[in-house]
Amino acid sequence: MMKKRSISASKASLVLFLCQMISALDVPLDLSQPPTITQQSPKDYIVDPRENIVIQCEAKGKPPPSFSWTRNGTHFDIDKDAQVTMKPNSGTLVINIMNGGKAEAYEGVYQCTARNERGAAISNNIVIRPSRSPLWTKEKLEPNQVREGDSLVLHCRPPVGLPPPIIFWMDNAFQRLPQSERVSQGLNGDLYFSNVQPEDTREDYICYARFNHTQTIQQKQPISVKVFSMDSLNDTIAANLSDTDIYGAKPVTERQPILLTPTGSTSTKVELRGNVLLLECIAAGLPTPVIRWIKEGGELPVNRTFFENFKKTLKIIDVSEADSGNYKCIARNMLGSVHHVISVTVKAAPYWITAPRNLVLSPGEDGTLICRANGNPKPNISWFANGVPIAIAPEDPSRKVDGDTIIFSHVQERSSAVYQCNASNEYGYLLANAFVNVLAEPPRVLTPANKLYQVIADSPALLDCAYFGSPKPEIEWFKGVKGSILRGNEYVFHDNGTLEIPVAQKDSTGTYTCVARNELGKVQNEVRLEVKDPTMIIKQPEYKVIQRYGQVSFECIIKHDSTLLPTVIWLKDNDELPDDERFLVGKDNLTIVNVTDKDDGTYTCIVNTTLDSVSASAVLTVVARPNPPFDLELTGQLERSVELSWIPGDENNSPIKNFVIEYEDGLHEPGVWHYQTEVPGTQTTVQLKLSPYVNYSFRVIAVNEIGRSQPSEPSEQYLTKSANPDENPSNVQGIGSEPDNLVITWESLKGFQSNGPGLQYKVSWRQKDVDDEWTSVIVANVSKYIVSGTPTFVPYEIKVQALNDLGYAPEPSEVIGHSGEDLPMVAPGNVQVHVINSTLAKVHWDPVPLKTVRGHLQGYKVYYWKVQSLSRRSRRHVEKKILTFRGNKTFGMLPGLEPYSSYKLNVRVVNGKGEGPASPDKVFKTPEGVPSSPSFLKITNPTLDSLTLEWGSPTHPNGVLTSYILKFQPINNTHELGPLVEIRIPANESSLILKNLNYSTRYKFYFNAQTSVGSGSQITEEAVTIMDEAMASRQIDIATQGWFIGLMCAVALLILILLIVCFIRRNKGGKYPVKEKEDAHADPEIQPMKEDDGTFGEYSDAEDHKPLKKGSRTPSDRTVKKEDSDDSLVDYGEGVNGQFNEDGSFIGQYSGKKEKEPAEGNESSEAPSPVNAMNSFV
Repeated sequence: MMKKRSISASKASLVLFLCQMISALDVPLDLSQPPTITQQSPKDYIVDPRENIVIQCEAKGKPPPSFSWTRNGTHFDIDKDAQVTMKPNSGTLVINIMNGGKAEAYEGVYQCTARNERGAAISNNIVIRPSRSPLWTKEKLEPNQVREGDSLVLHCRPPVGLPPPIIFWMDNAFQRLPQSERVSQGLNGDLYFSNVQPEDTREDYICYARFNHTQTIQQKQPISVKVFSMDSLNDTIAANLSDTDIYGAKPVTERQPILLTPTGSTSTKVELRGNVLLLECIAAGLPTPVIRWIKEGGELPVNRTFFENFKKTLKIIDVSEADSGNYKCIARNMLGSVHHVISVTVKAAPYWITAPRNLVLSPGEDGTLICRANGNPKPNISWFANGVPIAIAPEDPSRKVDGDTIIFSHVQERSSAVYQCNASNEYGYLLANAFVNVLAEPPRVLTPANKLYQVIADSPALLDCAYFGSPKPEIEWFKGVKGSILRGNEYVFHDNGTLEIPVAQKDSTGTYTCVARNELGKVQNEVRLEVKDPTMIIKQPEYKVIQRYGQVSFECIIKHDSTLLPTVIWLKDNDELPDDERFLVGKDNLTIVNVTDKDDGTYTCIVNTTLDSVSASAVLTVVARPNPPFDLELTGQLERSVELSWIPGDENNSPIKNFVIEYEDGLHEPGVWHYQTEVPGTQTTVQLKLSPYVNYSFRVIAVNEIGRSQPSEPSEQYLTKSANPDENPSNVQGIGSEPDNLVITWESLKGFQSNGPGLQYKVSWRQKDVDDEWTSVIVANVSKYIVSGTPTFVPYEIKVQALNDLGYAPEPSEVIGHSGEDLPMVAPGNVQVHVINSTLAKVHWDPVPLKTVRGHLQGYKVYYWKVQSLSRRSRRHVEKKILTFRGNKTFGMLPGLEPYSSYKLNVRVVNGKGEGPASPDKVFKTPEGVPSSPSFLKITNPTLDSLTLEWGSPTHPNGVLTSYILKFQPINNTHELGPLVEIRIPANESSLILKNLNYSTRYKFYFNAQTSVGSGSQITEEAVTIMDEAMASRQIDIATQGWFIGLMCAVALLILILLIVCFIRRNKGGKYPVKEKEDAHADPEIQPMKEDDGTFGEYSDAEDHKPLKKGSRTPSDRTVKKEDSDDSLVDYGEGVNGQFNEDGSFIGQYSGKKEKEPAEGNESSEAPSPVNAMNSFV
């Protein structure tokens, strides 16, 4: 929110208008004028008798006035009193008291007269009285003995002082006595007790009177009060009081109200207009009465009515005649009420309606002096001329008195005088001086020339033209040096000469000229006006909510006129910021660090310039976790419930969402608090369900958006009565740990669930469908019982019942358990194996009889292992693999087998104890499969037209090799592939010499092995034949020619550009032309397969089919080895190796891992010569 703090236009206009009107009527001091009283002492002047008395009287006039005084209506000759002096050029009297004078000797009524040749002005009647602070009269104070519940008044009766003293009550330690609705001080200073209580007994009730003028405090003797309570009174009444004494041993009884002050049913009160009206009613009664005020036939005035002294005093400020009427105070308690009516009459000392004002007239002019006043009763108006009643003053033919008005006609210079108007009634008087000054003077402008006025745009501009002249000049305004006269609704012309521009704009800036003229002359004056841009807050502080100890910032970004210098002030709650280093004031912000609760409030940014002021405010709300609840109380205690109530702590500006109630069991788990329940934040009571035999304590935690409060202090403890257990142990189980026992376990009851002392458990069991009777045992402090000598794995009915010293819990439910398991006795029979393909087989078996399992059937395990590979007779380490099939399965799949191999397997049944005996080993064989890739491919002995190839047999032949397939094709220097040639090689060969090849040509080779099933994975390699020596010589000669070198540089540059373009396109995911050509010439049979859908993939730099580029990444022996086959066992069963569906089928489709393609093959370690590059372009 932003508000304008600059003085409003109307107020500024009014203030300036009034000030300038006074100055317009002020006669310049260089001109003749009658005296004017400028300063005087107050009418009722109370002085300190220890200090000098100074009676002020200052006046101005031309010529300067002389002064004289009267005292008590007669001339006061100050020259005859050595203690009295008059200040030079002044009428102020100084009476020297400090050098022997007595203030009492100078009491009286003083009046000052200021006189010159044009008239005489007089002051008010000034009543001088010295202040008095007399001592308390000595008196014998008897102790006050009063019965409990009675009323009491302790009288102060201070000495009469001038002015009246301020009364207050204190004790011997100078501590103010506490006051309340029951005990309070009246307007007369007495101390009233509506009813006394034992705690009122004390011996130091002291009334003090403070006299402010003399700065002294007088003390009354201490008053003693002794209150007899009824208990103590009954003990002593027989010995000290008669039966008829007022202090009879009656019990303290409640009494209806009676008024202690004022007395009776009605009273009157007179107050003067403008004063403060104070009405008082103090009542006695038990219980203490409550006071209420009303005005009969009307309402108490709004905004002027206040209640003080616990509503016993009605205060109305600035009273007027309309406040007259009947005011009723009503004192009420539960036994009744009493009232008193105060009839208030508001009188009025005289007050001005129109006070006379100075008149400046030119010879021959007319004028009037008006003196109008009001009061109750209506005041009398009397006129004086130069201090003399006008009836006996020298006659002036130009004046005529008409009641409260004096009319002047055709005045002459001798008509100059000072007139006094006196309005008086029985409550006071008013005296005003007003002169008539007859002058003939040409105009003069009193406002300084070229005065600069600065205002804010869109606000009023008031240009002053204070003037004087007689006759009164006429005023005109112009804008600029040669501007036309200003007229129209956009300007306001005031009688005192001021020009008002109600809404000044930027184009209002400029020079303005005022011209004053009368019949004696003309004068002009120029002033300047500048209109400034208003100051604005363009980014105001905003409402903030911050957690305690956080940091917060308020922004205040301003825009202002460049010629004005703004100052920024920050306030907190309309007061200065705390003197705390946590408040950091920046150029356009206020930051508060480590915020605390006391920082909560309204922060205001005030921007001041010399012309305007703006402000904006924002509220900071500091939130925190709530304070803990307090005053926990337990009520309505029953055997199984209790009501808990509490008082919430401070929510710290974040509403409490809920209360969490926790309890402590001091009997079973002292110091451990448990969750009981929670209730909404608007609830402060809760009915809690209780358990027997628990020593409860409760605490409450308040929760708001910020978090949880600290726990409250614990409530009082409440021990509930014992009872039978309400519940039995849970999670009862029977599981044997040995073949001949039964282990019964349960979860024990918690301490508060025991419901009483002596908690035990009755454990019962019987063999299902065999025993009719239960076998039982009672145990304590355990949660397990072992039954020995049981048959192996038979079902038992089990139950566990809680009991304590008061009895049993309800009948428990039964559960089924089993005695201990033993290893299965027999192995599965009729094991059969069906080979599905070279890597997958299915095994079948017959289930074992359940009686032979001797436990919970968990499933079957299949152990299988490879005996040997049929393609190689060498044996290797036997690694057994295990597949587990859960439940009563009778078949399973064996994945991940190696082709062309011999296997063995057996099957075992499994229970909770372990595995049974194995079935006889079953032998089965897998058929042939496709081989893995050759172990290596090495190309050696390059010549002009031949290459030698050497290779190794596949690591995993997976059958009997029938042959090798070799395919190759040339690659030119633009990476285009030539025609593909295929050669079949016998399986017993390990090398081959390829002849009739082109010289200096790169070839790519694809090599794989075959069995009767099909071809295996291929291996690739590249190699280059060597150049002819004659050709090489010719190429060297060409390479030394200058034109060739230039051509090669151009070609190299072109190739570099092409490579850059290809690199950019490749990064964007596109194919470049070389790849497209390779795709077009590649053999479809040897293209790599996409793993996702089996379609042919594109020729990629990442594949092994990629032609070699400069430099070889192959080993130094030009051999590329293929990794061993990593076909893994795809597990079909559970456990170590596999997983099955419910029907024993394998989850997912099995296929062997695709062989990885070998790394990039050989390529020449030589850099291609320039001639080779040329040949590739020919």
